[in-house]
Amino acid sequence: MFGSRITFVEGQAGQGPALARIADRVRARLTSPRYAALRGARRPLFTGIGASYAALAVPVQQLRAAGVVTQRVLSSEIATGTAGFDTDCLIAVSQGGRSRETIAALRCAAPGITRTALLGVVPSPLGELADLTLDLGNEPDSYASTIGYTGTVLALDLVAGAIAGRGQDPWGDIAEQTGAVHRQAAEVVAGLRQRAARCIASDAVAAGASRASAEEGALLLREVVRMTAAASATRNYLHGGMESAGNTLHLVFGDGREIELARSLAAAGHLTLLLTTAPAEPSQSLSVIRLPDVPDAVRAVLEAVVLQELVAQVSAERGVPIESFVFANDDTKQGGPDRAAFQVAAHAPADDAARAPSP
Repeated sequence: MFGSRITFVEGQAGQGPALARIADRVRARLTSPRYAALRGARRPLFTGIGASYAALAVPVQQLRAAGVVTQRVLSSEIATGTAGFDTDCLIAVSQGGRSRETIAALRCAAPGITRTALLGVVPSPLGELADLTLDLGNEPDSYASTIGYTGTVLALDLVAGAIAGRGQDPWGDIAEQTGAVHRQAAEVVAGLRQRAARCIASDAVAAGASRASAEEGALLLREVVRMTAAASATRNYLHGGMESAGNTLHLVFGDGREIELARSLAAAGHLTLLLTTAPAEPSQSLSVIRLPDVPDAVRAVLEAVVLQELVAQVSAERGVPIESFVFANDDTKQGGPDRAAFQVAAHAPADDAARAPSP
């Protein structure tokens, strides 16, 4: 089943209230006796692909901090089975429930493992294979995901909280927080969009749970802006990765070593956007978005809100329609690609030369 489609801009506009609905829905279901096996998981293994895999950095960080043994793995790496992984619960994430690799991973899970599917849409092929399903309520989503991605991060945090035995969750005022950050992002991004549109590539750098945002940011820049982009862990980026900076956009997430990194990049003349909760002064090449001091998972959602506004504005500046995708791969989704996403492709630039921004 396909979820109903909305535009990227509509997804941005309706995101706060949708996240509040998703929090209520998932919170209520996780307290049900039906989900006792999920709450009782002691060695959960998370799997997904694409944006879903990026989101998994959040619960893995949360659970490790609580002393729970866990990891995330690309669905394609366990498409033939979970041998070699000591797990009692496989949590497979797919917003549409049709990713072939994730379906294969759940189908081939070893006997005795609780197979759980976290989905944006039900019913779905992935959900039909699962012992337990947890869904976001069929909220409409854009093809380059807005609500589907942030809703998944929220739901994964609630799952991690249930497994770790957390008493409270931090999502009570997510609608208001989302709106406030979106307004700030719109203003800050408007000041850098022209220069960002002229960049030839982008690096996204973060540590901890914000690695989800770095990975999602790189994916959105590729999908929406059609800009070459890569994601790196902060300490790894310092070991040589940053040496290729040049006419590049740098997205830096964090409050520690990330601040000095952002300042170093900006001082060398490289366009840098820093997302932080710490005090940091902007400069000619450094733009700063000050996030509220919130738990890591909420922060990851707010970082995604900023990323969505960034790619929306830079895409418009480069003249690339947000809703157009170039490639319709027929082997990644069960049932084939969502062809509606390619309906405006004929109006998109035909090649790299046509897409390249003017110097």
